[in-house]
Amino acid sequence: MTKILAFSGSGRKHSFNQQLVTIAAQGARDAGAEVTLINLADYPMPIFDEDLEAKEGMPEGAKRFKQLLIEHDGLLIASPEYNSAFSPLLKNAIDWATRPFGPDIKSPPPFANKYASIMAASPGALGGMRGLVFVRLLLSNLGVTVLPAQQAVPNAYQAFSEDGSLKDEALQTKVMGLGKALAQELMKK
Repeated sequence: MTKILAFSGSGRKHSFNQQLVTIAAQGARDAGAEVTLINLADYPMPIFDEDLEAKEGMPEGAKRFKQLLIEHDGLLIASPEYNSAFSPLLKNAIDWATRPFGPDIKSPPPFANKYASIMAASPGALGGMRGLVFVRLLLSNLGVTVLPAQQAVPNAYQAFSEDGSLKDEALQTKVMGLGKALAQELMKK
């Protein structure tokens, strides 16, 4: 069965981006994929530092996150926009995941030959669209095929209903469609 890992680049409680990726995850499930929805806050990692890595090795949270990446075929990622780029939390998690498990242990590349759909939600008028350019670039440089369709949700503080769905039904359908498209692409493989 096709396995998709879904997460956001926000560890904030009640994160708009975590709500957004949850919607896309449902679209992937509806299309027949097995989806693992996680919150990066549950995988604590210090800021990446090679001296720290040499002294203490890979943190447990980073090991667990990397293992999940290895075990899944595709990624659904919602990234908040921080100063027109991705969040530090997302970048740090990716930086740790690209490191080997240990000096003598070779592990499969966690991003090579993966597929991803990306999205963003932001209180701003552009919905995080500028940050998605950098998410796409980063993932592509790591060997991930990022599907062309993406979605940004502007004015996020008023876009979601209390149940976590989007108030705009057409937008809800588009976000679910990102998950569906990823699942369908992976099922072709």
